[in-house]
Amino acid sequence: MARSLNYFFIIMSRNICSGVHWVGAIDFSLRLFDALVPTPDGTSYNAYVVQGAARTALIDTVEPGLMDDLFTNLDQAGITRLDYVVINHAEQDHSGSLPEVLKRFPEAMVVTNDKCKAQLALLFDLAPERFRIVKDRETLDLGGKTLEFIFAPWVHWPETMFTWLREDKILFSCDFLGAHLGTSDLFVNDLSEIYEPAKRYYGEIMMPFRSHIKSHLEKLATLPIAMVCPSHGPLHRQPEHILGAYRDWVSDRVRNEVVIPYVSMHGSTEKMVQIFTRDLIARGVTVKPFDLTKTDLGKLAIALVDAATVVFATPTVLLGAHPQAILAAYLTNALKPKTRFISFMGSFGWAGKTTDQLAKILDQLKAETIPPLIIKGAPRSQDFEAIGKFADDITTRHRAAGLFADQN
Repeated sequence: MARSLNYFFIIMSRNICSGVHWVGAIDFSLRLFDALVPTPDGTSYNAYVVQGAARTALIDTVEPGLMDDLFTNLDQAGITRLDYVVINHAEQDHSGSLPEVLKRFPEAMVVTNDKCKAQLALLFDLAPERFRIVKDRETLDLGGKTLEFIFAPWVHWPETMFTWLREDKILFSCDFLGAHLGTSDLFVNDLSEIYEPAKRYYGEIMMPFRSHIKSHLEKLATLPIAMVCPSHGPLHRQPEHILGAYRDWVSDRVRNEVVIPYVSMHGSTEKMVQIFTRDLIARGVTVKPFDLTKTDLGKLAIALVDAATVVFATPTVLLGAHPQAILAAYLTNALKPKTRFISFMGSFGWAGKTTDQLAKILDQLKAETIPPLIIKGAPRSQDFEAIGKFADDITTRHRAAGLFADQN
């Protein structure tokens, strides 16, 4: 497949440890993944080779447009034969180059689970005899290198699995614990360098599956993991850092924070948000407002991970919420953050059903609805007082939930 001139790639096979190589691809310039997810820092498509004394396995492939990089890296690593291609997840950024890999290595068997095989059948015309189906915790001996397959459904697809390399204590974690980050560093040097991209990745992709991730973290706690090799982003030689961050993100703990996704047409709603933000700050609450006409939705997803309260602020447009507010509510509902409280604020000119409309969109959230603040026209002095009381209501609820104590 021809490489687009809009992309900037790096080709380099890299050694992880004895018999284990990174052979993936890095796209520094990607800015939208799956035509959906903002990737301001690019991404990598990680594929790995594990060489045993008797057999060699490739773990995942790459985005089809980058398969030349994969093949060049396999050549640089001296790989002339593949016995197995392990597919941890059927999505095309993992499996897209699989048909061409199987053409180049006709002896290779595809190692995956039943559900993943069914998904791959929807994407590619692969002969059934090319598959070796494994069960949960089944092993594959490469000769001094043992792969163990750990099923991890709904992280983030139902067929996802991890691959555990027993001897080297390496977890090939698929999308789990990854980050959309194009970097020349193979390994994470400091968690601060990866924290925001990893939290963005969790917020955008993993957060809807929080309960499943909790159980998988408990399962992984029994493994003596020395290294985490995800499908995107750099590798973790201090795995407790990223595992600890995930335990925090999936916990029920929220922070004394109010996220305000807002949009304003003629300034009235924006003025309300400004006063509301000032009043909350004066009461000791952290505030994160997002102008939806300018916001990177990935930044909003990051903020939603921890916030105790989300307040959607919108003018009324044709009796309903502004389309940007509807999009933000839809996104929030899909991501299912652990927020405790939701509410609405804004202005209208004639009449409308803005709050009812947004509340229906947010039907998946297990959050208490705080009575909204909707005013008619531009805010005036009596409205400023109402905004202060609105801030008082939220502050009181945060105090009752013990969220101020967490700041001490």
